[in-house]
Amino acid sequence: MTDDVDRGHVRRGGPALVRTAEGPAGAIEIRKLSVGPLDNNAYILTDVASGKALLIDAANEAQRLLTELEGRELVGILTTHGHQDHWEALFDVAEATGAPTLLHPDDADRLPREADRHVADGDELQVGGVTVRLLHTPGHTPGSTCVLLEAPAERGGVERWLFTGDTLFPGGPGATFGDEEAFAQIITTLRERIFALDDDTQVCPGHGDDTTLGAERADLDEWEARGW
Repeated sequence: MTDDVDRGHVRRGGPALVRTAEGPAGAIEIRKLSVGPLDNNAYILTDVASGKALLIDAANEAQRLLTELEGRELVGILTTHGHQDHWEALFDVAEATGAPTLLHPDDADRLPREADRHVADGDELQVGGVTVRLLHTPGHTPGSTCVLLEAPAERGGVERWLFTGDTLFPGGPGATFGDEEAFAQIITTLRERIFALDDDTQVCPGHGDDTTLGAERADLDEWEARGW
């Protein structure tokens, strides 16, 4: 089980993985679960003191997400990008909770309904006493957006959690489907935006296990050379 926690491993249909970071206003619960046939990760960030929460990617299994959200006040649902497997439960969860939907406008045409709020690079979202920052990271889609959570580390410094959607996975960037311009864009995104963060940043992707920037950084040139 410890290895599963270290890798951020969750199984489709299995229990959520719950981890905690210590923010300036208290504990932040990070809840990860796998939903739907494509093994999508959904994340619930909760400010423990206030019970307010942010849902990242209401990908599938709306009732399961609603069960995980019980006892929390959902203040927003951030969709990392407009591919359908990342928002199939979005509208059911939004209607059940009244929470606003958030999306970068460059992916607006990929969803059947307008988001309640369009977000931009550098926007900050307040979740109780917790603040997260949004990074516009185009490439996989034009509007791809990552969520950065920063909290004081136990031994000093800052603990960073980066929720990358399909921008970065263990072993490489998200797919760009043979589009050379999009691939060049995602490589630029990784070099200039993502890998500007410290090596110990925990990467929490839209599918599969976690990684860290330090574990991936040395392979960036290889990814660019191979073209995917």
